[in-house]
Amino acid sequence: MIYLDNAATTPMSSAAISAMTQVMQETYGNPSSIHSHGRQAGKLLREARQDLASLLGTKPQHLFFTAGGTESNNTAIIGHCLRHQNLGKHIITTAIEHHSVLEPIEYLVENFGFEVTILQPINQEITVQQVQEALRDDTILVSIMYANNETGTLLPISEIGELLKQHQASFHVDAVQAVGKVPILPEALGIDFLSASAHKFHGPKGIGFLYASSTDFDSYLHGGEQEQKKRAGTENLPAILGMVAALKDDLEHLESNFEKVQQLKDTFLNEIADTDYYLNQGKYQLPYVLNIGFPGQRNDLLLLRLDLEGISISTGSACTAGVVQVSHVLQSFYGDGSPRLHESVRVSISPQNTEQEMITLAKTLKEIIGG
Repeated sequence: MIYLDNAATTPMSSAAISAMTQVMQETYGNPSSIHSHGRQAGKLLREARQDLASLLGTKPQHLFFTAGGTESNNTAIIGHCLRHQNLGKHIITTAIEHHSVLEPIEYLVENFGFEVTILQPINQEITVQQVQEALRDDTILVSIMYANNETGTLLPISEIGELLKQHQASFHVDAVQAVGKVPILPEALGIDFLSASAHKFHGPKGIGFLYASSTDFDSYLHGGEQEQKKRAGTENLPAILGMVAALKDDLEHLESNFEKVQQLKDTFLNEIADTDYYLNQGKYQLPYVLNIGFPGQRNDLLLLRLDLEGISISTGSACTAGVVQVSHVLQSFYGDGSPRLHESVRVSISPQNTEQEMITLAKTLKEIIGG
């Protein structure tokens, strides 16, 4: 069995498993309780938040634990826009965002009268110039991802952050596919909100965090005073400690992981060099995600054939009731009529993968498509 769908979720690291196991066995108090068991849990929670803040070059009061990237995105977008709608009702985003960004914005448009400018990629790129031209006096939020989940394309976050220093609009960055893979210091990048999800960097599922430069946003969940009264609900202490341990481990091996994944990607491409294929990508890429198409080969059949051979990849878009849906990212790159929409698959690589696995993938693909 070969797992190459790491952009969907990653296997947990031993560091995360170890941290979680220890706290599950030893610390079961509620962090909000005032007795000794609660105080012990509360101490671990404070330490975890401080450790995470150190990894991100910020202060612990700027970090809010959530259930993952989707909740973080919803909290930042809806919470900020509803709080600040008196300053304007215009939002800027891109056509290649994750649905957990696009749909909260659509919710604001449909229910609260907001307007949105959706930037379309030009030559598979989103530029800072596009953002600048879309800015209006009533723009209150710019929401742009750090790295695309389907193609691995990097967006010009630092340049956009610099541009927005001169504007009232807050800057939200969905960094789910980038945290743990590249150094990210939100304050240095001019980011006001940053979303992350642990299971994308070898942590547990069901936990993530939101970086917020201030607490000036509406709460998304109500009914408790946890997380500085910004996120009601008992904190998931084992998952939080697992997440911080996983991120710490990934960042300690940042360069070696990056180099290894780049080598694995190169190995695969070298092995299929004599095969007819194309890559769906922008100018600047993370090596962790490879979106590749084979002319004349239907991606849904390719996916099933590989699955039968024990190899897990994806199309990079949602699968509903066994039907592969067309990628909205590739649609925005190449248009509705492009054959790439039905030929492309996503191979997403982890440092835990091996050279032999990449060679086996290439060999199996060539056998399937007759290369």
